[in-house]
Amino acid sequence: MNGAEFVQLSLTPLLIGVLAAVACALPGNFLILRRQALIGDAISHVVLPGIVVAFLLSGQATGPAMLAGAAGAALVAVVLIELVRRLGRIEPGAAMGVVFTAMFALGVLLLEQSDSSAVHLDVEHALMGNLESLIWFDAEGWHSVADPVALAALTPELPRMAAVCLLLALTLRLFWRPLVLSTFDEGFAAGQGYPVRVIGLGIVVMAALAAVVAFDAVGAIIPIAMFICPPGAARLMTDRLGAQLAWSVAFGAVAAVAGYLLAGHGPALIGLDGSVSAAGMIAVTSGLILGLACLFGPRRGRAAAPPGGRAGA
Repeated sequence: MNGAEFVQLSLTPLLIGVLAAVACALPGNFLILRRQALIGDAISHVVLPGIVVAFLLSGQATGPAMLAGAAGAALVAVVLIELVRRLGRIEPGAAMGVVFTAMFALGVLLLEQSDSSAVHLDVEHALMGNLESLIWFDAEGWHSVADPVALAALTPELPRMAAVCLLLALTLRLFWRPLVLSTFDEGFAAGQGYPVRVIGLGIVVMAALAAVVAFDAVGAIIPIAMFICPPGAARLMTDRLGAQLAWSVAFGAVAAVAGYLLAGHGPALIGLDGSVSAAGMIAVTSGLILGLACLFGPRRGRAAAPPGGRAGA
């Protein structure tokens, strides 16, 4: 593949994959530290029926309609969780599992029954996205990166993901102190006058925003993996939160690039024809990174030195 073909066929999918991974990894760090890691998984399940219903009502599967549908589904999920918890007298975790599983199944059933092929919204798209099809048709080479006419023809998923990444990064930078204090010591943060419940809700909203915007391009698989795997691996590398965020961003970017390349070229390396899903391979790669961090992470991996002793096997 020459430079012009790479820019046209692979540059935008790679960048969108990296941006989606980073957007999910940033709030994922705080979900991990708050022991709420599965909220990211839950959000990715909940948005599906909301997006499908929004499409059936508006005929659009992107933009404001998608965001409104996902937000409405999240609100319905919160109400249903509370009803199941109160009426069934079960713990919140079990209520969440019941509601999220049921809503995802409802979304799949709605997709199967609706005529959404015209916008590439189906079960496979919902799970795996359409990363490989996000081609920059007007690109003629690297010089197109500085060509306003060619840039105007970029697939809209790229600027959308870039805007979300920037928004999340600025939000973390602006509210860094209250986020850190409420994450590690809610009582102290509340004593300092910070609205800890609002901050916790804000983290969930950030995660929901990342999942919803990533959904159209990369489906549900990548957000589920990226909310957990890069932050989890980063947690095994350092005890400092700032460094942990940097590690998680690096791990997410590496998983996106390596997974995308392996999806296209990996089968050929072992003598097979064709390719595999880019989203699926990116998720697998992020899991491999987490596994390596569990084995060799200097802080909490199996190779980490125990307090007062040498590193164990």
